[in-house]
Amino acid sequence: MIDKELLNSLDLKDKEKIISTLDTLITQTYAVEDEYKALRASYDALQDTIEQIIESLPHAIWVIELSGEVFLQNSMAKQIVRILADIDRSKSSSEIEFMGKIYLVNITQNDSKMMISATDITEQKRAERLASMGQVAAHLAHEIRNPIGSISILSSTLLNKIPIQYKPIVLEMKKAIFRVERIIKSTLLFTKGVKISKEKIELSLLKDEIEEAYENYSFTKDIDLKINFSDDFIYGDLDTLSIVMQNFLYNAIDAIEEDHNESGVVEFSNHKDKQFDVIKVIDSGVAILDKNILYEPFKTTKTKGHGLGLSLSLEIIRAHGGKIDLLEDEKGFLIYLEHESN
Repeated sequence: MIDKELLNSLDLKDKEKIISTLDTLITQTYAVEDEYKALRASYDALQDTIEQIIESLPHAIWVIELSGEVFLQNSMAKQIVRILADIDRSKSSSEIEFMGKIYLVNITQNDSKMMISATDITEQKRAERLASMGQVAAHLAHEIRNPIGSISILSSTLLNKIPIQYKPIVLEMKKAIFRVERIIKSTLLFTKGVKISKEKIELSLLKDEIEEAYENYSFTKDIDLKINFSDDFIYGDLDTLSIVMQNFLYNAIDAIEEDHNESGVVEFSNHKDKQFDVIKVIDSGVAILDKNILYEPFKTTKTKGHGLGLSLSLEIIRAHGGKIDLLEDEKGFLIYLEHESN
């Protein structure tokens, strides 16, 4: 509050000087306020940019105060925020298993804040495990192949020399050997990679391969095999396509074996659409338990099987420029192979 007596004692020149000073002060105050607003807007824009950058990162990010309070986090971090309780913050890098996934955790820290990132490396770890399993499987397949070849030759020789009453036993031995040989062939093909040589194939040849596989497979129930192929051709590699048909046949038989009924049916048929030759495989066996792991190598829900059949089959069909679809309205699959013109 200005003293009135002091104000009255001032002459006009002093009063004008004071008013001018006040005007200058007020102008400077407004200027400071404008600069503050501009600085605040710039800070908010920078904050938004930082948040957008953090949000766009392909892993969970937390910025944490030294008190433990979360200062900033992206949406991915919010989804797995409970992982923070499991992180050893004394380590700059570590791996943590959380809710069925594996995360690589990295921590950096300055005087006031700590930044924690968690990257989902589940698929990378799975790929590493598959590579190791593939190497082991390939080694075992190589080691087993020669002895099995010898046993196969000896069993064929034995079949021709033993009394007729013992032949069914040797025939079952040959079926078991055929199954082992098929697993070895599939394993080596999977680990080395699929290479195909396309040619014109009569469907009757594929039918013969399926029937031979059926005759060489052991099962306990009354299973009827129906092959309704047209008198036509497809374009592909007979050897690898035969493996695909065998895999679908054996999966169907195994599904029927696990069913409560004492009999069942496996049916193969074919048709054409504008782009593909289509082979349909259906069976009356038990339903597929877990569709999410259908094509994952070394994973199976069957009591019999090695978990490579469908994975290898998909790889072979893709090498043919085709695809495999799971049927929705009945138990089975559609196998698509490109026309020769494609």
